[in-house]
Amino acid sequence: MFKHWKISRRDAVMVVVFLLACAALWFLDILHTAPPPEGVKCKARVLSVDNSNIFTIGLLRKGEQHVRLKILNGPYKGKEFDGTNIIRANMELDKVFEPGDIALAAIPYGVDETFTVVAQDHYRIGYAFLLFGLFALLLLVFAGITGFNALLSFVFSCLVIWKLVIPLALKGGNVLLITFAAVALLSAVIIFLVAGMTRKGVTAFLGAILGVLASCVMAYVFTKLFKISGGMMPYSQTLLYSGYEFLSLPDIYIGAIFLSSSGAVMDLAMDVSAGMVEILHKRPDIPRRELIGSGLNMGRSVVGTMTTTLLLAYSGGYLTLMMTFAAQGIGPLDFINNPYVASEVVKTLVGSFGLVLVAPFTAFVGGFIIPHTAKKQTEAQPDPAQPEPEVQPEPTLQETPEA
Repeated sequence: MFKHWKISRRDAVMVVVFLLACAALWFLDILHTAPPPEGVKCKARVLSVDNSNIFTIGLLRKGEQHVRLKILNGPYKGKEFDGTNIIRANMELDKVFEPGDIALAAIPYGVDETFTVVAQDHYRIGYAFLLFGLFALLLLVFAGITGFNALLSFVFSCLVIWKLVIPLALKGGNVLLITFAAVALLSAVIIFLVAGMTRKGVTAFLGAILGVLASCVMAYVFTKLFKISGGMMPYSQTLLYSGYEFLSLPDIYIGAIFLSSSGAVMDLAMDVSAGMVEILHKRPDIPRRELIGSGLNMGRSVVGTMTTTLLLAYSGGYLTLMMTFAAQGIGPLDFINNPYVASEVVKTLVGSFGLVLVAPFTAFVGGFIIPHTAKKQTEAQPDPAQPEPEVQPEPTLQETPEA
């Protein structure tokens, strides 16, 4: 078990560097948004509910739910408040509390128990930390130090997106350049944390970047050809009306395409690179052309399932949309021409296009980078045909001639 926790000095230095980078990103504030109104968000238990002001309209409910809350943490811990829960006949956002539920309550500072607070939503933070903890434990137990590196790269990726990509895009930066730079940074961190600063890691990184670049170019071209505005993305219109009307939704849509497919691209690049390194370990004298051919064959074996993975990942998020079209009997012509479906077609096929290209990119890059390692290792090994020089034993004290 503990053999999976062996770490070299070089990898230890990288881990420390990225831990410091995560800490720096955590305290980074690029956007400088206005602070929320004075108050506190508290965890509260629902003691009782009053649904007399909730009305059913078809499948939807509308009205106001009154709840009695007991605060479980924060400066008002132990106190009880009346709360309101506005129901707007919107299934995406509405929630209905029941006695025993844990809610997130918004309480202004300086109020007493006669004040009516707002029950914002169900409290999910505890379960989110529990789920993340189980995920982290599984990684550490199964993969040891490699799992720790993967966990570190996971946290770093979240911080880069939340602390760099989103604020820089909201400040009016070029979304395409920002997203591509973020993908390049994340690819370097994830690949080199897992593979180390080796030729295998360099090969996987270059292959992944070339695949992402191809996806970026294809996404830009076909977004223009398909006349996709980007308005079908969730909350896109709300974003524009929140004071960010200068944002380019098509550019955000294009950036989202290769950002979402970059994980699969990195995975395939690492598979091909690791396979080529393993072949060289078994056959250090393999010709460069055969090594590239082996990399291409490995890529062909993986590409089929990986492209299907992208299709299932994207289509799963729009399952209800496809069910609605099927239930209404919409034909294939109208179905494909719908802007929601067209945007998913571009997202899936462009992502798959870059995924298919990353295999030959990685194979050709690896064919020119990886063999140098094998050649050096082969030259460093002693020739078994040459006998080792005999080493004369040093004379002992008794055998030393007298002066």
